[in-house]
Amino acid sequence: MTSPNDSPGPDQRGGLIHVAAAALIDDRDRVLLARRPVDAHQGGLWEFPGGKLENGESVAEALRRELREELGIVLQRHRPLIRVHHHYADRSVLLDVHRVTAWQGQPVGRQGQPLAWVLPEELNDYPMPAADVPIVSALRLPPVYLITPPKIADQTGFLRALERSVADGIRLVQLRLFDIDDATLLQIGRAACALCHAGQARVLLNGSPETAAAIGADGVHLNSRGLYLHRQRPIAATRLLAASCHSPQDLARAGGLGADFALLSPVLPTRSHPDADPLGWERFASWVDDATLPVFALGGMHSDLIDTAWRHGAQGIAGIRGLWTDEPTG
Repeated sequence: MTSPNDSPGPDQRGGLIHVAAAALIDDRDRVLLARRPVDAHQGGLWEFPGGKLENGESVAEALRRELREELGIVLQRHRPLIRVHHHYADRSVLLDVHRVTAWQGQPVGRQGQPLAWVLPEELNDYPMPAADVPIVSALRLPPVYLITPPKIADQTGFLRALERSVADGIRLVQLRLFDIDDATLLQIGRAACALCHAGQARVLLNGSPETAAAIGADGVHLNSRGLYLHRQRPIAATRLLAASCHSPQDLARAGGLGADFALLSPVLPTRSHPDADPLGWERFASWVDDATLPVFALGGMHSDLIDTAWRHGAQGIAGIRGLWTDEPTG
């Protein structure tokens, strides 16, 4: 099966410029930026290296050629990160961005362009074209988003399982707790945030911005109803905002609110919603292709599906049962 990220280019429909771009990540987790020539479109701004697809080229072929021509390196290992559609006043672009983690050679600006290795949290210090902004969001997010079980039978067991999940590598958590009183929510929420932060994981509360702040969460996750309750972003830009989506309209709404990322579901059949009509990967990819923010696949997900999710335009996978560590490993 050919994925959306492997289609030949260039795509000139309606003047659309199809670009292959690379987010090169070094062993210190820094990403490489290149500065555009002053006299070019969006001149003087920083960007992710890459260039237009030539006739008949796949994204991978264009990426390999551009990195050789621009930086003098040979591409070795990469995978899809995000596809970005953006409309400027004078042109429209489609950025096919790949995360590159292995290459041969030392990157140099072969066309005289200045280069900079930048940590993800420092990318806002480098002015970029508007089309590159969603790439920054994608680079700051991990490939897995854990959702906690909504009901707790045993607080100690819940926190122990959450701690194990973080120890197993989870770095982004949605705290989704239902049917408990406010005092218990504050107690468990604060404990959950503390142990997640100790393990370098960030936490979003599926709840109100006020409660999220009270427990020390890193942001808020809006459910599909909450997505339409706000006319503007309900929390500061320094905190994370996510949203649950089930349609292209939901994804557009999340982008309009300035959400940092979204969930789109259900992709595959699930035990919790047996009557739901799953999207399937092709419809998921089609809807995500028009989104303006990173999107996690939700519904029937487990770790073996992460490569499939990437091939269909996802930031990664999200889930409860397939990701929650109930029992000690090892």
